[in-house]
Amino acid sequence: MGIDLGGTKIEGVLMAEDGTALARQRISTPQGNYSETLGATVGLIRDLESQAKLKTPSKVGVGLPGSISTVTGAMKNCNSTCLNGRYFQRDLSDQLGRPVAIANDADCFALSEAVDGAGADRGRVFGAILGTGVGGGLVQDRQLLQGPNGLCGEWGHNLLPAEARGPAGPSRLCFCGHENCIETYLSGPGISQTHAHLHNQALGAEEIAHREEGGDTAACATLDLFIEQLAFALSQIVNFLDPDIIVLGGGLSNIKRLYNPVSGVPGEWGRWITSDAVNTSLQPAEHGDASGVRGAAWLPSHAGSTQAAS
Repeated sequence: MGIDLGGTKIEGVLMAEDGTALARQRISTPQGNYSETLGATVGLIRDLESQAKLKTPSKVGVGLPGSISTVTGAMKNCNSTCLNGRYFQRDLSDQLGRPVAIANDADCFALSEAVDGAGADRGRVFGAILGTGVGGGLVQDRQLLQGPNGLCGEWGHNLLPAEARGPAGPSRLCFCGHENCIETYLSGPGISQTHAHLHNQALGAEEIAHREEGGDTAACATLDLFIEQLAFALSQIVNFLDPDIIVLGGGLSNIKRLYNPVSGVPGEWGRWITSDAVNTSLQPAEHGDASGVRGAAWLPSHAGSTQAAS
């Protein structure tokens, strides 16, 4: 059982061991009410199990845009703010009467693509989300890696240096409190801010990509810089982790030019990768928007013991 708990919707999928979806459902997330959110999640799980007529309870994994504090065990940084400070993993486990695995949605994305997606049969898979924010997860031999600080794969809050920022404008303050984090440039809002600075034109990321495909000069220039910034940022991942494959997800991953071997990231990142050949491949997600909920379903069998509540 995988649950993708977002700020506006809760999606659930019940999967067979071969990855086949047996039942799927999406409901609205109760706004601002912890008890209702917990109850809705429990109800969704039980509804899906009932639809599939299970004889035994499913193993449950939950992905959400937040994390568990290593100090208190409570949730933090959730966009469903009513979860923050609450012991969601423990409470959900108590309600269901079984262990529950929880991970950040970027970790779930990486796990989904590593188990049976674009990174299947690859040893080391780095999943990078380029959307409203920038997140990531690392999977080794189909096992999600989590360190003692709960930060494995969180590349979005590393510094993008001036060399890579180029003419993107003045320093940018990130919500984390630091300036010029990767997320402030490589997210959807980040590329929009870059375009506004370069061309004095307010456009969303999707429109910039659409115009670039049509040959718009300004949009092409913005994407040139974005690709250079992304190539630098991902080159550091290659230098640090040497993954077999990097899989991109999120809205910006749909920009086809990112994968072009000449004009895309693979044509640029060799400038900073300290090897005489780059054997890491760059691919879009195979499961697209479904990767988050699918990865949550894989959590109980493909994550370390620190992910599960007793």
